[in-house]
Amino acid sequence: MKYTHEVENMICVKKGTNEGPAPIPQEGKWVKAGEIKDISGFTHGVGWCAPQQGACKLTLNVKKGIIQEALIETVGCTGMTHSAAMASEGITGKTILEAMNTDLVCDAINTAMRELFLQIVYGRSQSAFSEDGLPIGAGLEDLGKGLRSVTGTMYSTLEKGPRYMEMAEGYVTKVGLDENDEIIGYSFVNLGRMMDFIKAGDSADDALKKSSGSYGRFTDAVKTIDPREE
Repeated sequence: MKYTHEVENMICVKKGTNEGPAPIPQEGKWVKAGEIKDISGFTHGVGWCAPQQGACKLTLNVKKGIIQEALIETVGCTGMTHSAAMASEGITGKTILEAMNTDLVCDAINTAMRELFLQIVYGRSQSAFSEDGLPIGAGLEDLGKGLRSVTGTMYSTLEKGPRYMEMAEGYVTKVGLDENDEIIGYSFVNLGRMMDFIKAGDSADDALKKSSGSYGRFTDAVKTIDPREE
């Protein structure tokens, strides 16, 4: 350790009490975190790339400073899916500090990691007040049946109005309109469930029927349109 001449000639004054860092809530406990291994938590965060073309939702489950589980969801950029694949191989097993300083390939994923780091080390995790935190595997529960990300895709023009294409329930097949040509509902296919039925041995037609449904007053529609074709 090097000191400047001015500091070396200073008189030593003893410090008063030092109570350490302020405690943060972690997995049902109040923890004074002084080292990376003191950090635990389950949380989500969103990152974006420099041109803001795409975004990443990152979910991490951290135990004693080590990332045990990661869910990486991307939207808006085809290259991000490959970046997410690479990041999924490299992020688990690292400390949150290592992950913060790892090239996670994509700006959006790197930014999401930064946002999560801040949340976790400040005790703002989703599991802050959950005793012993959430088990490894809790990230998959966000995906629901069929293990597909929840996405929404809508498109609209002033001339032709809105088109619903993907909702929480799934891929929109038809949009229902009333007598004023206003949307009153839609029919959909849950693609995750459909693939599960097919893998279980159902025919494609049967799987499609089992996975289809409607929302709103779709059955009262005066006419329906295919949002991708009409």
